Amino acid sequence: MAARPMSRMLGRVLRSTTRSCSSGAPVTQPRPGEPSQPATEELSRRRQFLKEHKAPFSDFLTDNFGRQHSYLRISLTEKCNLRCQYCMPEEGVLLTPKGDLLTTEEILTLARLFVKEGVDKIRLTGGEPLIRPDVVDIVAQLHQLEGLQTIGVTTNGINLARLLPQLQKAGLTAINISLDTLVPAKFEFIVRRKGFHKVMEGIHKAIELGYSPVKVNCVVMRGLNEDELLDFVALTEGLPLDVRFIEYMPFDGNRWNFKKMVSYKEMLNTVRQRWPELEKLPEEKSSTAKAFKIPGFQGQVSFITSMSEHFCGTCNRLRITADGNLKVCLFGNSEVSLRDHLRAGASEEELLRIIRAAVGRKKRQHAGMFNISQMKNRPMILIELPVLLQDSPPAIPSISSWDPLHVQGLRHRLSFCSHIVTLWQGIWVPQTPLLGWQWLGFGTPRRHCSSHLDPDANRECLNPVSQTPATPSGPLPTSGQLTHVDKEGQAAMVDVGKKPDTERVAVASAVVFLGPVAFKLVQENQLKKGNALVVAQLAGIQAAKLTSQLIPLCHHVALSHIQVHLQLDSTHHTVTIQASCQARGPTGVEMEALTSAAVAALTLYDMCKAVSRDIVLGEIKLISKTGGQRGDFHRS
Repeated sequence: MAARPMSRMLGRVLRSTTRSCSSGAPVTQPRPGEPSQPATEELSRRRQFLKEHKAPFSDFLTDNFGRQHSYLRISLTEKCNLRCQYCMPEEGVLLTPKGDLLTTEEILTLARLFVKEGVDKIRLTGGEPLIRPDVVDIVAQLHQLEGLQTIGVTTNGINLARLLPQLQKAGLTAINISLDTLVPAKFEFIVRRKGFHKVMEGIHKAIELGYSPVKVNCVVMRGLNEDELLDFVALTEGLPLDVRFIEYMPFDGNRWNFKKMVSYKEMLNTVRQRWPELEKLPEEKSSTAKAFKIPGFQGQVSFITSMSEHFCGTCNRLRITADGNLKVCLFGNSEVSLRDHLRAGASEEELLRIIRAAVGRKKRQHAGMFNISQMKNRPMILIELPVLLQDSPPAIPSISSWDPLHVQGLRHRLSFCSHIVTLWQGIWVPQTPLLGWQWLGFGTPRRHCSSHLDPDANRECLNPVSQTPATPSGPLPTSGQLTHVDKEGQAAMVDVGKKPDTERVAVASAVVFLGPVAFKLVQENQLKKGNALVVAQLAGIQAAKLTSQLIPLCHHVALSHIQVHLQLDSTHHTVTIQASCQARGPTGVEMEALTSAAVAALTLYDMCKAVSRDIVLGEIKLISKTGGQRGDFHRS
């Protein structure tokens, strides 16, 4: 099937007249063709007047290469109500003390100065700008600035539906909403919080209030969400969206890796395979996006090619961070504090000289992608939150399990319905549909949680019934000496440098005794914390990759395959977890498999502990291992 049904299905979701999202706000029928007339007419008159009375552009905002910087991005806060893995380093960020952040008056003072010199577009960013209490008032005061044509906001969408009517009245003219997946469970994994329905409600509200197009920013990362490209494109069939695919970019703490980046040309090729009639749209001189449209579709798609095809030659953007530093290039590490000069009593003329000096130092273009990845720069959360992806769920094989055909990259696609169905196989639960499926309007799916990364793997490859009988393949050779102790009895890592590389596979298991109450909630997916099986599965996969960081003397292993399977046993009210790890190298992967099973079990405990403290974790054991010099092992 094609991706077209996806658009119609999600269109019905967004236009639902009966659904209430987690915010509790009722959703009414949107009317994309009926924008807010007073706001639209006022904006049109304002832009026409400014066009007719446009003054010569300021020398203060023109760099040595003739680029006129008419677009200013202002970060209102470093805080955010999500914890996106791609935006924040794993260890978190040190936030600037409140007293060192720009005050509202300082923000407006700088905005007036820049607008006076020729800036005609301001975008408010964060952190998450909509958590700032006075954001509506800031928009209203910016709207009073003569010469300012566009006031935009880039948001994660969590608070958008609630605040947008006020923001529109205050003068907000453009909206960018960050959304990196259309799968609710994956959304929760990426951002470490709930909120998928609130974001979708915010998109709906923007369409209802006449914003067109509503821009949706999607950072594309291999192993995370590149398999959803066509699903995102299908949304533009019936909705006035501009879905903007952004190449993954490096910032401090996000562990950028070239292999995780999906290039513009690869994404374009994927889309054209499905829609060969895709048309290129004309570009504005300073546009950062390459825009395309499928004939007959209401919306469009764009590609922001910061890494593979930079657009430095037409860059017209400047940035002010929440602590008042001026950045002339997103990838540059050079900053100048406008806050310090403001607080020192600098006059307008002095501030302009400082700004002109900074703009004058702007280079012709930023460094290449590999050089950028080595440069010191702020984490994205401290520049602007919702533009980039993070410490990725690092090229996570588990995420690829959402791929219905188990093929990474280009392939024929199934519909969104089939796309999700592959995630739920194994155990039939007739009582209650999954929460996400209830929202999407489907019936009861079958419960199962298993990641399948190998296209040739049997779908029940971790099912005990389909496994090779667990019989010993011979006596396991043992050593008379502990391998991680040196001659002096001190802890030591084993030297595997001279050992040959072989294909290694290990399978481990764990059992979680939930008890009848917690078991029923897990079985019916009724836990308030969310889908316990999905979260435990993802935790197990992540843990396998982090084993060398958790177990001090373990070698780091580049795993080629991870598979986690959770099986419900209603007779004993247990969940059996089996984890399989595979790699080619000089050392085994049994510790990775054991760690995966153990952490998945601990995660299941954590998800259920509010319901019952009578949960028991047990039987963590190695089931089998193959490929080592000491021979294969299969537990009887």
